[in-house]
This record gives sequence, C-alpha cells and structure tokens, in this order.
Amino acid sequence: MGSGSGAEVPQLTRQVALAAFPNGCLAMRVRDELGPLFEDEVFRSAFGVRGRPGVSPGQLALVCVLQFAENLTDRQAAHATRARIDWKYLLGVELSDPGFDFTVLTGFRDRILAHGLEEKVLDLLLQRLMELGLVAPGGRQRTDSTHVLAAVRNLNRLEFVGEALRAALESIAVAAPAWLRTWMDPSWQQRYRARVDAYRLPSAQDERDELARQIATDGYRLLETVFTPTAPHWLRDVPAIAVLRTVWMQQFKRTVTDEIQEVTWRGKDECPPSRARITSPYDVDSRYAVKRGSGWDGYKAHLSETCDDPAEVGRPHVITHVLTTDATVHDAAVIEQIHDRLDDKGLLPSEHLLDSGYVSAELLLTSPVERGVEVIGPVRPNSTRQAVQAAGYGKTSFSIDWDARQATCPSGANSRYWTEGYDHSGRLAVRIRFATQTCAPCPARSQCTRSTQYGRQLTVRPQDQDVLLERVRSEQATEDWKARYAARAGVEGTIHQAVATGARRTRYTSLAKTRLAHIFMATAINLIRLEAWWNGSPLAPTRTSHLAALDLAA
Repeated sequence: MGSGSGAEVPQLTRQVALAAFPNGCLAMRVRDELGPLFEDEVFRSAFGVRGRPGVSPGQLALVCVLQFAENLTDRQAAHATRARIDWKYLLGVELSDPGFDFTVLTGFRDRILAHGLEEKVLDLLLQRLMELGLVAPGGRQRTDSTHVLAAVRNLNRLEFVGEALRAALESIAVAAPAWLRTWMDPSWQQRYRARVDAYRLPSAQDERDELARQIATDGYRLLETVFTPTAPHWLRDVPAIAVLRTVWMQQFKRTVTDEIQEVTWRGKDECPPSRARITSPYDVDSRYAVKRGSGWDGYKAHLSETCDDPAEVGRPHVITHVLTTDATVHDAAVIEQIHDRLDDKGLLPSEHLLDSGYVSAELLLTSPVERGVEVIGPVRPNSTRQAVQAAGYGKTSFSIDWDARQATCPSGANSRYWTEGYDHSGRLAVRIRFATQTCAPCPARSQCTRSTQYGRQLTVRPQDQDVLLERVRSEQATEDWKARYAARAGVEGTIHQAVATGARRTRYTSLAKTRLAHIFMATAINLIRLEAWWNGSPLAPTRTSHLAALDLAA
C-alpha cells in the first residue's frame, strides 16, 4: 500500500471514483474536505524501520475508523480495502492495490496499545477540525455515560469457577502437556474437557454444593501441584494460573483440621467488593455493576461532545473525548480526568452540562475557580425522611452557626457535638448531634427523630458546599435553569448513535482494547456527522409519538 493516508490520490482512482459516485460519499467527502489525516510519521514509534516495508499504519488507522463507521468485522474491512473504490479513494491507493490480510488489523491494534498511541486517531482529527474552525475551545459541551457489555458469556457462580479451572487446565495442556500427563487424575479429562455451560448442571441444591466442593478441591490440588519444587517454575507465570489463584481466593475458603480439608463458598459479606472481583477468566478487566436495577458485566463509556447551537456558531456537534472505565467506576470519579484531557487538547469548555451522577458540591465549587469551567447540572435532592415526606423538622428548620460550631433546633435548644470527617462516599461532612438529655423531654421529638436512645443528628457538608447545594436546589426548580439545562438531553442521541455503531457490546476482551475501540468509534461518528454537515443535512428532530401528538384540548 502507499506511504500513508496523506498520499496523493492516483489520477485513475480519482476518475473512477468520481464516475462511480457523482454525488460523492462519506469516504470521498472526508478526503476532499479534510485532506490527509493520519501520516505514518505519527505512528513511527510503534513500527520498526528495518526489514521489508509493511502496510502503512496511517492507512490502517483510517481503515479501523471506517470499520466502525460501517460496523464491519476485520475480514469485511480488509475486503473493502481491496474491492471498494470509495475506500481506495480515501486511502490514496491505486485501483489495482491488493490490500492486506485481515489479521494485519489485529497486529496494528496491539502495536498502538503497546506504545500508548490509542488516543492519537481522535486527537489528530480534532486538531484538523480546529485548523478548519469546525471545533473550538470554550463554548458548551455535554457528557454522559452508557453501559458496555463485555465480550464474554454471562455465567452463574458455579459455572464461573468451573470455567476458570477449565481455562487453567487448557493453558497448561498447551504449555506443558507432558508434565500435566504425569499427575493429572484421568477423571479430570472427562469432567473438564468441554465448557462448563455445555453441561446440564444438577438442579438439587445439595448436588450443586457437592459439585462446587469437587471443583474447588480440584482447583486447590492444581495450584498446589504447580507450586511444588518439581513443577516447571515458569508455570506459575502462566496468566490462567494467576487468574485461577485469584478466583479461588475470592470465591472459596478452606480450613484444614486434623488433616481433614473442608472447602466452602465464601458468603456474600466475605467476597471482595465488585470493583475488585473477577467475573470472567477470559476478561479479567470486566466488572459487574448495577444501575437503576439493571446489572451487567463489562465496562462504561463516557462520551463528551460540543453542543453549541450550530446556527449560531457555524460548527457541527462533534465528540471531543471518550473515556472508558470498568463498570463499577462512579461517574463523579471521572469528571476531573475528562477535564484534564480536554484541557490537554485545548478544547476545555466554558460550560459543561452534566447529569446528577457527575455533579457534586466539590465540583461545582472548584471547577469554575481552577479551570474556568462552569458546571451545569442538578444536584441530588435532600433524601432525609422529613424532606421526602414534607413533614417534621428537616435540615432547613435548624439554624447553624458555623463560627460557633453549633446548631439550634426549632425549639431553641443547642447542639452539643460537632464532628468533622467523611461520609460513606469519602466526601467531607460535618455531623451535628444533640444530647439525649436535650431531646428526650422535647414535646416535638416525634417530628424530629425516630431514635429513642439518642438525640437528633444532622449531617451537612462544609459551609461553602452546604450554602451552594441549597442555592442550586432552589435554582434548578426555576424555568430559566431548566431552559439552560435542556441542551443536555441531546447527548442521548449521541449515545444512540454510538450504540448503532456497536458500542453496546465490546468486540474485544480487556479494558485497553475496549477503550481503543471506543476511540475509533468516536472518530467514526465525527466523520459521519461532518459529512451530514457538509451536505447540509439538518439534525434529526426529537421524535414524538402519534399518541403524544394528539390535541386533547377539546
């Protein structure tokens, strides 16, 4: 192939492409409007300079982006580079170019990841758009997240441990078959020769418990044998053995009394938290999370995009950053990282629209001062019993003297204890408590607290945060604030477009490869949007159902 995506389009390729697509197409429009995007020099550190010349990495980067734009497999994308005129036009190659084998794409992605170049593709596109005035710093941006399913089968607990053991045996059968043959129980070959979910597991609970004990015992024996002095020392470094060892520590507990071994499941409270617990032996980065009652194994993708009115600024909406985390990472924990990356790209917004999952009092306070970014988003409502039931004495019924470090209740009594620390989320909090002797004789006690042993307790944020939270809670109920925040809803359309390009389920295993796929996906979505912008295609209006459109005024 050529020397990069920036190579000149051969004359014959141009003539044939214009004849085949007189009205243009995505690939041709991108080439004509943006010119060269990915030069080979950008990826030089990931590829050697000795030996036979390989396939152009700049062209491979473009192929990966087009692959996600059209939701193609590696084999389909490699075939398109050989057979499609519009792709040859964008890549700048001859019509007779033979293309490459589809396995080259796997090697390209591995090299990009190994050398830390995964964000280069999106960054290079954004740099080109900044040069053309199609994206600029400041303005408004919005961010939202969506769940991403891992590319592994969902297994119950019994299937999971059985498959973890089988995966370890499969690896050793390849790495050291002669050693395994010398000691393995012949019954293991029958028990673990096929995937665990291919068998019908027993339905009786006692039989399932017995099978779990058998699997656990076999796993412990395998680990003990691998770590004996006579075993090949390098077997301990086999990834599947490390995974098996971790899974057994997380799932089982073993006690030995008078040389009698007892193996049992770990209880729910004895297992590690979800953020540290492996859910698949084939994707150790995948994690299980629950959101709004729905659980999934996998990851979470955070998409940030510009959202200024195109008619006012003369620029389309484009994705500026994509961040991929495991499924357990809370939205509020990544917003600083998102701001850091946008700042590095020179695309930090002046207004950032976020939902309540990202917004915190700390962020509302620090972001305008430290970064010049005004965060606009709802804060969570007061969830105390008094506030929810709109009855009794809530926090607003108390007067807090921050200088005296004391609170006064509606009956005029003063608090006794003032403790500064952290809440269950690790955020700064102040706990104010009234003495039991103060609250016990109070006639309004039932309206203040349900406790029969202790006095009323208030948990509030530090003064500056508490004042800010109350102000935002009152503002977000106004029509002006709602109108300003309404633009955030448009990010749901971006999530839908990402899902249409395959974002809902990752193609690859591991967090790093999933992140790379999302970067290619975001770049592809930008190219699709740019083509619509150049063609003058308006943004799709919000859909309204026929029932909602009925005029019921009469």
